[in-house]
Formats: sequence, C-alpha cells, structure tokens
Amino acid sequence: MSTSVADRRSKGLIWFTTSFVVLWIFIAAGPFLWTLWGSFKVQPDFFSKTDWRNALYGVMTTVQTGSAFTGDGYYGAWVEQEFWRNTINTGIVVFFTVVISLTLGTLGGYALARSGFRYAFWLLMAGLVFRAMPHITLVSGYLLPFFEWNVWGKLSTTIIVLVAINQPFTLWMLHSFFLNIPKDMDESAMVDGCTRFQAFRYVIIPVMWPGVITTGLFSFLLAYNDFAVTAVLLSSENQTMVPRINSFLGTVRETGDVMFAVAAVVSAMIPLFFLVLFFQRQIVSGLTAGAVKG
Repeated sequence: MSTSVADRRSKGLIWFTTSFVVLWIFIAAGPFLWTLWGSFKVQPDFFSKTDWRNALYGVMTTVQTGSAFTGDGYYGAWVEQEFWRNTINTGIVVFFTVVISLTLGTLGGYALARSGFRYAFWLLMAGLVFRAMPHITLVSGYLLPFFEWNVWGKLSTTIIVLVAINQPFTLWMLHSFFLNIPKDMDESAMVDGCTRFQAFRYVIIPVMWPGVITTGLFSFLLAYNDFAVTAVLLSSENQTMVPRINSFLGTVRETGDVMFAVAAVVSAMIPLFFLVLFFQRQIVSGLTAGAVKG
C-alpha cells in the first residue's frame, strides 16, 4: 500500500514538474516565436484589433501580397532602410568592447587576485559601486568633453564609454576566477624560468579559458544589447542595431514602420541564439568554476 502511495506521489511530482517546465518554456519562448511568426505578416495582421487569429492565418497578408507569408518587413529593413549598416556598426562596437574589456580585465583581475595589499579590495568595491549606477547617469558626464572635442556621435567614443561601464564587471568576474587558481602554479612556472607575465600567459590563461569565454560573452551582451549609451552617444548614421530598431517605430512627428522593427528584432536575436548554443559548454564550465572557490 505504501509503495502505491509513493508511486502516485512520484507520478504527481513528475506531472507537476513537467507542466511547470512546459509553462516556463511557453512564457519564455512564446513571445519570440510569436514575433518570428509575425515578422512574415503585414501590420494589419500582426496588430489586428478585430481578431488575433489573423496573425496566424495571414488574412490581410494574403489580400495585400497574394500569399500568407511575406518578406516585405525584412526587405524594407535590410534593403530600403539599410539595416546592414547598423549591423556592421554593432559588430565594430561589440568586437572592440569585448577585446579591450577582456584584455584589461584579465590583466587587472590577475593583478588584484595576486595582490596582498588592502587596496585591492577597495578598488573592487569602488568598481562595484560604479557598475551598479544606471548607465544613463554615467553617460551624461561624457557629453560635454565629447562635444567640446567634436568627437560626439562616433563609434570610437561609444566604445570607450562601454568599456568604462563594463570594466568593473569584467574585473570582478575574472578576479573570482583567478582566485580559484592556486598561486603554486605561478610560482612553479617562475621557478622554471618564466617571468611573471610568461607564467600568466602560458600557464594561467589556458587554465581559466572557460572563465574568459564566460566573461567575454557577458561583455558581448552588454555591448550588443545596449540602448542607453548608444542612443545618446551615436549619431543617426552611426547607430547600432538596438537604437535603429527603436527609430523604426517612429515618433510623434514622424511615422515609422512597425514591421521593419519586428523583422529587425528577429534578425538581431538570431545571432544571440546561435552564439549561446555554440558556447554553452564553456559558459556552464566557466560559471561553475567561478562559483566554487578553492
């Protein structure tokens, strides 16, 4: 009798957990799948006020284009509005932000992790306070010198600001990874004739490579998804993808095209999906290594 009760409880628990996971996946992935589907429709279908099922069947899309699916949104965004230029700008900003942040973060994190001085702790605390501040409050301090030096609106100045905002995070992340690597490895390498930098480069970095990839991915996401910094500091011709998508929506003075924005959103999200899918093992390994100390 007790065995049957335990079996019923086990089946009930399995049913509950399965239902919860399915519900969670639906809530998390549902909006993106709906946006992906709607990006191949026309606006009267995707934003139909009479019947939401028009977006499923493409009633007005069939009337306007002769087919239940259309790529007009993608053509308008990528060809007519030259969204590919914004993609290139995003690639430039992301590449240099990640490279500079990781270079400074690995050197700084290693130095702070191996430092025996009290100031290392206070530097990290100051960085944490700086990182916790809203980005827009930090951007305002850069506006005056950028205008005075006539460098506002350029990609290079935006990269500088994003690196400054991202650097405390990379220092904290990489500092925690370096703490998990025994100092004996550095000392053994230096006993064998390596300099401090050679020990860092040839011995320490290969060991903590998953941590570098994990930190690099988070730096990538910061630069890729940023809106506040890029919207304020970049001119219209140098916009990255996120502020450009916002401009597709239009303003009170200028009518936009929502379907261009929907197609651009899908285009911007697909690379993130494959990036995380490709680096999933390194991300999990890096986060696990950073979570356990010793």
